[in-house]
Parts: sequence; C-alpha cells; structure tokens
Amino acid sequence: MNKDFTITAFTENHIGLLNRITSVFTRRHLNIESLNASESQIPGIHRFTIVLNTTEEMVQKLVLQLEKQVEVIKAIYHTDEETVFQEITLFKVSVEKAAQDNLVERLIRDKNARILSIEQDFMIIEKTGHKAENDDLIEFLKPYGLIDYVKSGRVSLIKPNEELTDLRKMVEEARQANENQELN
Repeated sequence: MNKDFTITAFTENHIGLLNRITSVFTRRHLNIESLNASESQIPGIHRFTIVLNTTEEMVQKLVLQLEKQVEVIKAIYHTDEETVFQEITLFKVSVEKAAQDNLVERLIRDKNARILSIEQDFMIIEKTGHKAENDDLIEFLKPYGLIDYVKSGRVSLIKPNEELTDLRKMVEEARQANENQELN
C-alpha cells in the first residue's frame, strides 16, 4: 500500500550529486513530492530530505540505490509518524483587498501565520505548518487578493536517535577511505 515516506540522505557536497540522486527516482518512474537540501549538523556533510508516496518495499530499494552513490554516506527512510516535519509558505496578498476586511489580520494570527512585510500594494505573510494547514490558508486568502505564493520543501527531523548516533563515526570512516583511495 502506498503512503508517504521521508528519505534522509547524508552526503558529501559534490557537483552533480543532486542529479544522480533524482535519477534514481526517475528510473523507477517515481515522483518526488518534496526535496530539500541543506547543511547538516556535521561540518562538510549535507542532508537531503526527500518525500515520496510509494510502498515500503520500493522505498527500501531506493535507499539501497542511494547508498550506492559514492558521495552518499548514509540514507534512511521513515514514515510521517516517525518524524517531526514542517513546510513554510510565503504569501503575497493585496493590501487594498485585505484592508477592506479588518478580520484578515486576526484570522491570520488564528491560523498561526505572521505578517513579514507590508508594502504600499501588498503584504507578505508567512505560515509554517503541515502541508494541509498551509493549503487551507491558500484557500482562505484567495478572496482577500492572494497575488502569489511559494512553498518550501519539507524539513524534518527523525524522532528516534538510534540511526544517527554513529553518523559522525561513519563520516570519519568514509573520509578516511576516500583519502586512502586518493593516495593509491
């Protein structure tokens, strides 16, 4: 049965790696729902957070394929229940239409959003939350002159720590192995 999985891949930061990672999904005709790449807590190591909807059997195969990439130090997958995750959405809303109804600011606050900037013609609103919450705010803002919006990819942290406790050791071993290969 298909469900959402979050794959976290810890990698070195090399040119072309993103392309090689996404090609693993393309070859299997799988759509990436969300992708985020950033620095990790370990200097020189990056974290890819990839969300997709598939079977557990398929996600297990994907993780094994990702780990075959030389620059991938560790890849793991988790269900939504095993992670804490959020997305950020920025909205550009017409000031004129929003000002016609004084309830907008109160309702934005009730939805745990905040106004980041107010310009002459528009305001920028930020909402951090789950995808469904952010999508609800999109629908709410449409009658108030929603001009544009942009959504981030999912950012997430894994609840259990067991898989990551030896990550630093794995990084050092991988770096040492790479240095040894370069010397030979």
